[in-house]
Amino acid sequence: MNRKHFLSFLATAGVTMTTFKAWAKPAELAKEIKIPPYLQPGDTIGITSPAGYITTEQVQPAVQLMESWGFKVQIGNTIGKRDFSLGGTDDERTADLQQMLDDPNVKAIMCARGGYGAVRIIDRINFSRFKQQPKWVIGFSDITVFHCHLNRKLNIASIHSKMCNSFPSDWSLAEPVQIETILSIRQVLSGQDVKYTAPPVSGNRNGRAEGSLIGGNLSIIETLAGSASDINTDGKILFVEDTGEYLYSIDRMFWNLKRSGKLDKLKGLIVGGFKIKPEDPGDEFGRTAYEIVSEKIKEYDYPVCFDFPVGHQKNNFALKCGTKHLLNVDANGSSLVSI
Repeated sequence: MNRKHFLSFLATAGVTMTTFKAWAKPAELAKEIKIPPYLQPGDTIGITSPAGYITTEQVQPAVQLMESWGFKVQIGNTIGKRDFSLGGTDDERTADLQQMLDDPNVKAIMCARGGYGAVRIIDRINFSRFKQQPKWVIGFSDITVFHCHLNRKLNIASIHSKMCNSFPSDWSLAEPVQIETILSIRQVLSGQDVKYTAPPVSGNRNGRAEGSLIGGNLSIIETLAGSASDINTDGKILFVEDTGEYLYSIDRMFWNLKRSGKLDKLKGLIVGGFKIKPEDPGDEFGRTAYEIVSEKIKEYDYPVCFDFPVGHQKNNFALKCGTKHLLNVDANGSSLVSI
């Protein structure tokens, strides 16, 4: 049947183009997110380093604390391995992650640290067994590569949170915010309800939104544009954070989000921590991070909040990527609730 006859058939059948578009929406939008099983006491958490290098000694505080939570810990072969800045060669990092993804006894995988390296191995991973038995993948920063890929290609939820290199070596000396954010990992892994709040900021835009939460490190999201791991933000709540970037770089990356349509159909926008590089005297960009973001979203009406407790900072709470959340922004500040 040619296109002309097909459209005539639809009209005769009383099917509008609006109805047809809803019926023929992409399969990825129709799929329900798969939520891995929450952990029970005695379950095993694997630790691997798919990105940067980390020593065995550096992961010990995380190992000890997670064991005190009642979990077993399996340390991967990449911990202590080194290929310059990477946690082992590409082959070693791929094999270690693959083993943990395929091992039915490992119920969650905590990435030891960020840095760089995840994009070098993402296309080498076979997710076939993982799709059949999903498990939690935990981390942030460079691990945004995995969060985006799992959401776009597999529709599997994951956890954006601190990693082993953020656990304090002396828990008794940790600041309250450090303790609270690390304990949030346990809360999310155990399936407990979580609610995070942030004080009001002058750049906030009030409103209420419900949708799937997706996002992570802004520069990583930008570099994934056009790839198999590129996220679809339509109808979702997007959160972003970054560190070590100049203001003009933040501006460029937000223009990328806008020009690629990632800001068009959001339900809400959450702007986390942004550690900005000092500008060179005489070469200032002349705009704040708040002004940069506000310029890109002024034509939309969804709620927006700034300074949310997520990012390369001590108040970096665990978030479930891919699952439904309720965002509320009003005069009292902002709140995000997993639903």
